[in-house]
Parts: sequence; structure tokens; C-alpha cells
Amino acid sequence: MSSCQLVRRSFLGSLAVPAARSKEASCAGRVGRINLCRPVYTAAASSSFVSSFRKQLVGNQKGSFLLSIGSWRTTVKPLEQLQFQRRSAMASAKKDEVKVYPFYLANKPVTPNQAIEVLNKYTQEVGAKVARATPEDIDKAIGHAVEATEAMAELPAFTRQAILEKVVTEVTGRKEEFARALCMEAGKAIVDARGEVQRLIDTFKIAAGEAVRLSGEYLPVDYGPRGKGFQSIVRRFPIGPVSMVSPWNFPLNLVAHKVAPAIAAGCPFVLKPASRTPIGALLLGEILSKIEELPPGAFSILPCERDGADLFTTDDRLKLLTFTGSASVGWRMKDRAGKKKVVLELGGNAACIVEDLVPDLDGTVARLWFAGFYQSGQSCISLQRLYVHEKHYEDVKAKLVEETKKLKKGDPLDEDTKIGPIISEKEAIRMEEWVEKAVKAGGKVLVGGKRDGVLFDATILEDVPFKCEVVSEEIFGPILVISKYSDFKDAIKQANESRYGLQAGVFTNDLNKAFYAYEKLQVGGVLINDGPSTRFDNQPYGGLKDSGIEREGVKYAIEHMTEPKIMLMRNLGKL
Repeated sequence: MSSCQLVRRSFLGSLAVPAARSKEASCAGRVGRINLCRPVYTAAASSSFVSSFRKQLVGNQKGSFLLSIGSWRTTVKPLEQLQFQRRSAMASAKKDEVKVYPFYLANKPVTPNQAIEVLNKYTQEVGAKVARATPEDIDKAIGHAVEATEAMAELPAFTRQAILEKVVTEVTGRKEEFARALCMEAGKAIVDARGEVQRLIDTFKIAAGEAVRLSGEYLPVDYGPRGKGFQSIVRRFPIGPVSMVSPWNFPLNLVAHKVAPAIAAGCPFVLKPASRTPIGALLLGEILSKIEELPPGAFSILPCERDGADLFTTDDRLKLLTFTGSASVGWRMKDRAGKKKVVLELGGNAACIVEDLVPDLDGTVARLWFAGFYQSGQSCISLQRLYVHEKHYEDVKAKLVEETKKLKKGDPLDEDTKIGPIISEKEAIRMEEWVEKAVKAGGKVLVGGKRDGVLFDATILEDVPFKCEVVSEEIFGPILVISKYSDFKDAIKQANESRYGLQAGVFTNDLNKAFYAYEKLQVGGVLINDGPSTRFDNQPYGGLKDSGIEREGVKYAIEHMTEPKIMLMRNLGKL
């Protein structure tokens, strides 16, 4: 056993033994001491040993400790802290040397400028720079997509599947890179960011399966004498170039829900990612640009300002517009989209009902705080309005407040953070103002309600009138309003008062009430014994009323990106 090994084993063994110990060792080099709080360890150490020792042990400690070799001393810190300090030091030394990302025009990276500055949403410093596409670039991209239409449509199913599987493999190998990019550009807590990366992977896996399952049908037409001798088949064909506009809050997964179905369907596409959070889409573009099976012009990913993005909506060469974002923007885009098909996945202010018969009150509360504060509430299906039966109201309120107080806000790279920064200070100020208005109208803050720059406390309010924005509008932040009810039908009525209708949750063990809610709630999805914030990526997803039209979800998006075509045959098969 070498002296280095001896010291490491002594040190690691001490983690479970608080009493001081010492181990003697000898080797070429000078003798020194390793101090960890009170225990003292003596070992021979060379400079190479110190370096090795430091690298191997810092990852096993939550706290800092003093390392001394002879007269030389240093404080050894946890690995995550060292990495953060190293990043900070590099940022200070090279303040102007932030990473620059190209956009992708007809499958190729292009960097004509560095016009878009992407802020680190936690530090509010420039975290990256991105090339901005001009209207001329967008026009060229659409032209290339038109030229690629036939080649994309002719890709056999196994090739489309292989392209999607290559994306899965590449992203899987770069999961942490993608997750940390999300932390920076969207302020997403690292645990949530890793979850979103996995959902991107899952979405491409689902699309790879659907690519080889695209099928048609044989349609009998001899339902009367006129159909004698006729046969009919129906098959779906790619619609052509697709325009995609994605939001800032899920820069990976909601991009995946547009890109993966397009590839599976055989459609070229032009994508405008949100200028606040374009990096996830550009990382995906980097992967796609290296896949040789994609024909030239198959895709373009073009970050740009809203003022220069009209062609994504108005150009008649594009056959489908799929948009995810705010209701106000989405409906205006539909009005200007011309003859193309339009898919809108818009906002919400999701409701949840907790009935008198619930399976597990503690488990219910756990799902409620998750539904309200997951992704810092910056989700269109984040729980915003909670209606609790009077039988459980006080218990649910007390438990929910207790759990909410435990939620840590702050640096999204901290593994314990649950509430990261709001997308901008302007939005955080808006939330603060809405809470103040609710209080003036008679509402009561049970927990939270405070803003610190771009950080906003996980907040619970009660006794808030429906007219207040925190109830009637989409908050898009970690704010939950709780109300009491006695009659289930009345709770359904209150849930339906919203102009939105994306998803809703109902906690009940009463099957009759579950089916009643399923029939009566004016939403695109009803979740039983869960909050409204759960989505599985192979399900149809979309809303009613101001929450949009049509459905996403891989299989259903592919249907929008294809058109059925019949072939009617007469007197075939006759000898």
C-alpha cells in the first residue's frame, strides 16, 4: 500500500468515526499533517500527492476543511464550490469572452453578428451571445425549406427513425451540458433542468417510434350499389415546410415537440426560438447539422427579434404554423397566418379541486406544492387556483404552508434550490404588484409574497376575489391562491369561470365525481388524483377557449404535419 492510499483510507474512514486518529507513513517527500476539523492525520506528501488528494476528497465533503503540509496550508472546499469559483474566476478574467452561438441556415452554422445577448437569469449578466437572423435570412431559409420539401418527403421511414435516434444518442451523451445551459438562459433549477433534458430525449424516442408507424387505412366504399367494383385506400403525406415559434419557459422540450414530429413526418422546418432563451434550440441545431441523412435545407433555426419575424407567420410558402406562447400573441398570429394550418398552445391559469374523499392527504399536499411551484411556477399548466372542500381546508392549508416554507430559492445551480429566478425583473415586479392588489382587495398572504430582484418567494394567498389578476389571469410565477368550497358542482363552476382551459386536477376517490369532472371541466385535460401540471409527452396536449386550438403530443403533431390523400380504384383485382 502506498502512503497516498494509506492517508486517503484513513481520511475516508474517519467520516464515520468522529474521534481523532493518526496514521504514520513514509515515502520520498516531506512529512506533513492533514487537518480535518479536530482529527489530525500525518502523512508523507509530495506536491503531486497533494493535488491528487485534493481532487479525490473534495467531492466527498459537504463542508470546507484545512489541508496543511508542513508550513504550507490551504482550505479545501467541496467540488461544486470549487467548480463554481473556477467558473467565476474565468468569467472575471475573460469578462468579454462569453460564448458565441451561431444560428443555423439551411443546416449550416452562420455567425454574421453577435447581436443577441442572452442574460444569465440569476446573475443578470451576459451569459452568451447569439447571432441574430435578419428578415433576409428568414426569407432564404424558407426558400431552402421549399427546395428541401421533396427530398424530406422521400426519406424512407427507417431513415427518419435513424435521424431521430441519433439525436437521442447525442443529447444523452451531453445531458449535463444541456441542463446547465438551461440553468443559465432560463434560470431553471438544475434538478428541473435535468428533467427537461430527459423529456427532450423521451420526445425524440417517441417520435422515432412513430416515424415507422405512420399508417393509412383501407376504406370500403361499397356501402351501396354505387360502390360496386370500387376500392379505396387512405394514406397521409407530409404537408410541406413548417413554421415553428417556441416559448422561453421550456427551451428544450417544447422545441422537441415541434422538431421531432416534423422529422418523423418528413417535413422541412424553420424555427424561431425565443430570443430570451435560444441556446437550447441552437445546441439541438448543432447536433442536427452533423446528421448527413438530412437533406440540404431541411432545417433552419433562426433567433431574431419579434419585429423581424413576420415571415414566420405571413409567408404563404409555409404550410403550417405551430406556435407556443401567450394567448395575446398567438391569436394575433392566427389572424395574420393566411391560408396555412395553425396550431396554438397558449396560456392557462390551471385549477385543482380537492374533494372530501381523497386517498392520502399528505400525498395530496405533496403533489399540490409540486404542481404550484415546479419550474418556479413558470409553466402554462402550473397550479394557480386551488379549491379545497371545507372538510379538509384547514388541514390542507396548514400542511401546504408548512411545505412551502421549506422550498429554497436562489442559485439554480445549487442542487437544493427549488425556486429559481423569474425570467426577468420586470415580470417579478408585475407579480409583486398583483399580490399587492390582491391584498388590497381583501386577500391574505399565508406565506411568501416578497420579491428580491429576480427572485420571488413561493407564495400562497387566500380570500382573493376572482376579479384580481392572481385569480383571473395567468400569473406565470410561484403564486397559488387557495379557496374553500362545500358543493362539488360549485367548485366545478368556479374552475370553469376562467377564460383559459388547458388542464385541471381533481383529487377524489369517488369515481362518479371523477367522471363528472371529466365531462364538465372546460379544459383539454383532466387529471385525477394529481395536480394539473403533469404532462406525458405521448399524450394529446392542448386547450380550449383562450388556451389554444388543436393538440400537440408527438403522434398528434405528426397528424397536423401530414395531410390525408385517398386513392380510389375501380375494377382492380378482376381477372
